[in-house]
Amino acid sequence: MGFIAFLKTQFIVHLLIGFVFVVSGLIINFIQLCTLVLWPINKQFYRRVNCRLAYSLWSQLVMLLEWWSGTECTLFSDEATVNTFGKEHVIIILNHNFEIDFLCGWTMTERFGVLGSSKVLAKRELLYVPLIGWTWYFLEIVFCKRKWEEDRDTVIEGLKRLSDYPEYMWFLLYCEGTRFTETKHRISMEVAESKGLPKLKYHLLPRTKGFTTAVQCLRGTVSAVYDVTLNFRGNKNPSLLGILYGKKYEADMCVRRFPLEDIPQDEKEAANWLHKLYQEKDALQEMYNQEGIFPGKQFKPPRRPWTLLNFLFWATILLSPLFTFGFGVFASGSPLLILAFLGLVGAASFGVRRLIGVTEIEKGSSYGNQEFKKKE
Repeated sequence: MGFIAFLKTQFIVHLLIGFVFVVSGLIINFIQLCTLVLWPINKQFYRRVNCRLAYSLWSQLVMLLEWWSGTECTLFSDEATVNTFGKEHVIIILNHNFEIDFLCGWTMTERFGVLGSSKVLAKRELLYVPLIGWTWYFLEIVFCKRKWEEDRDTVIEGLKRLSDYPEYMWFLLYCEGTRFTETKHRISMEVAESKGLPKLKYHLLPRTKGFTTAVQCLRGTVSAVYDVTLNFRGNKNPSLLGILYGKKYEADMCVRRFPLEDIPQDEKEAANWLHKLYQEKDALQEMYNQEGIFPGKQFKPPRRPWTLLNFLFWATILLSPLFTFGFGVFASGSPLLILAFLGLVGAASFGVRRLIGVTEIEKGSSYGNQEFKKKE
């Protein structure tokens, strides 16, 4: 094991990375709070500023994937589709099987210049998570309780508010509503059978309300829907902890572009279109499992230096005073100060671990275990 590889496995290094992310995130959240005064003066300027602030935080996680772990991301698509990336407003549909599927998506948004302006239809619980939810609030992310009767007006209002967004945005939808697990899949397929819908082998039954509403509300703003099917070579199931330990993965992403005018305007027909899309996604997964490759031409968009430079900037301004303070505490010889400092380190470690836990499948929500049995 080389020295760099050894460093990547050390807890103290992980703690320092977490410290930089958490403290810089709190600073960014405070700056975002201050930018609220810009909203009544110049809404579009407020949005552009917050896109850059969000980029400064999220790109640190992208840095871990691209530069720290060296994970490779390969696109399978056609040249015409790839040439549109970062040049239009789009809705992204992504399968939800892996702990770091969002991070692979962020990597692509970063490489095509839309990381800071990327959006998602997110569960409302995340709004109260420091850094993640707080940053999303200032980015006008649409939050929902995943109970359509309560969410309908909120979701429609949030989507319509994005109709004049000044930066190209990729709006992510996890149409399955929750991460894939065997239990959720079994219940989902029972629902499919009761509704006379074709069963899916690798996906949960898509929930159509969010998709059809997004298409209706963003029609005229969004140019296309990108369907993205993600898999990892070698049948790997990567985690954020694995990335933090420097494990390298190879992600393959099959991307298909559907112009929005090709998607039916009628809600029922649009829902049927989505069900058909997931049957096609299932076939793509089957092909990948059998052949180890997706159809289409392969593209490897080059990683950009900005994620690394951004992290080095925050590390420089935050770790220098931390080391100076820590040295002063131990040099003082005061047991009380030393214990307080160690307690602070322990609290920081706990906080970082809790943030990582948000991405873990086994600690995910129980949504889908019973909700699939309820009517959409």
